[in-house]
Amino acid sequence: MTEMTSAQRNKLMDDLRVVISDAEELLRLTADQASGTVAEVRGRIESRLQQARSQLSHMQEIAIARAKAAGHAADEYVHENPWKSIGAAAGFGLLIGVLISRR
Repeated sequence: MTEMTSAQRNKLMDDLRVVISDAEELLRLTADQASGTVAEVRGRIESRLQQARSQLSHMQEIAIARAKAAGHAADEYVHENPWKSIGAAAGFGLLIGVLISRR
């Protein structure tokens, strides 16, 4: 199975937020229905929504930690290899300049 890209993870997290929000609204709209079965289902849904919120929060914390770690690693590399970093940036800039000038 392929690993998710950052954009895919962000889209998934946004979609989960929308689903949670919609489910919460549905629960609010059905609050006046008090039959035993409805109350039981509402309880299960509320429990699962709480779990989803918790997992979403945990996923965000992990994503933030990974982004910070990647930033620190890049910062360390640049400080340990300043000339390589300058050369790579210059080469990348030259490549972008050539591509832009062809248009």
